[in-house]
Amino acid sequence: MSLDTASASGRRHRVVQWATGALGRSAIRAVLDRDDMELAGAWVHTPAKVGVDAGTLAGRDPVGVAATGDLGEILALEADCVLYAATPKHDRFAELDTICALLASGKNLVSLTGLVYPQAHGPLFVNELEQACKRGGVSVHGSGVSHGFMADVMPLVLSRLSRRITHVYARECSDFARHPSWRMVHDVLGFGKDEEAYLRALRPNRAVMRTLFSESLHLVAAGLGVDLDEIDVDVDHRLAGADLATAAGPIPRGTVAADRWTFSGFAAGRPVITVEIVHKADAARMSDEWGRPGYSLRVDGRPPLTLSAGEEWVSNAISAASAHAVNSVPVVCGADPGIRTYLDLPMISGRMRL
Repeated sequence: MSLDTASASGRRHRVVQWATGALGRSAIRAVLDRDDMELAGAWVHTPAKVGVDAGTLAGRDPVGVAATGDLGEILALEADCVLYAATPKHDRFAELDTICALLASGKNLVSLTGLVYPQAHGPLFVNELEQACKRGGVSVHGSGVSHGFMADVMPLVLSRLSRRITHVYARECSDFARHPSWRMVHDVLGFGKDEEAYLRALRPNRAVMRTLFSESLHLVAAGLGVDLDEIDVDVDHRLAGADLATAAGPIPRGTVAADRWTFSGFAAGRPVITVEIVHKADAARMSDEWGRPGYSLRVDGRPPLTLSAGEEWVSNAISAASAHAVNSVPVVCGADPGIRTYLDLPMISGRMRL
């Protein structure tokens, strides 16, 4: 259903939440708080969640929507959009069949974990998405905060104030002391692992991070009219000097408690776009190496531009990421069918409540 049609009929957009981790639960709450949307369904990965009311999973009162682990049940739903928050995989093709099935069933899809620039994965991947969108008459869009805003949207916005741009640099340092997800902090980031276990897991984690942030670098490059020749990925880590207590569980002394990822996009033999991502288990109890939590952006051009903020720039990254995706739903549902990135869509904004 297009945005215009939905507005004219007074019908609310029916939204499905795919996966209910910390990010998915936040997205459910964001949907429930809007008067122009209703929750139509919820897909869960954990068998124990099957049959549980989606409102209950999100920490709210029951809403009459039972969670399911059956793809077929989701495909059969009458819904306008899927908020896709599955854990990102190292290979986008591994989840392509599921994404295409959702699109072909006539549901727009807003991803909270990538797809900000699917063209980064080559013409075969793009063609599969485009054909699924054509079959369903829908659009697919990638959103987020780190990838999906900080690493790509913000550099493109700031670059509007400069000409003859030679290099774009963005850095985000995140403090995970209050992050509630054990899976994110311990499994995805690898914090709390001894150095040997961390390094064993680094190869698949490197592939996941490269998959996510290569999209951001290619999106910025496309927006600036540059074709990237290659993307270099570098990662470093640090061990905890003391036992750390985080919301997701303890990080023992001597285990991995911080890492720094650097993604460099090269064109004409030199780096033209650099994104640096720093994760710290508990920044208040760790050294200032790699900087304090916050965000900084630099555009080398005429004139050169800089923008920086402390950790208060986003008080809750999970809530911000879910809000960004949910705010995208009406615009994506109203777009022409196909892949729709930030280069294609009008400005997406939140809603003021009076």
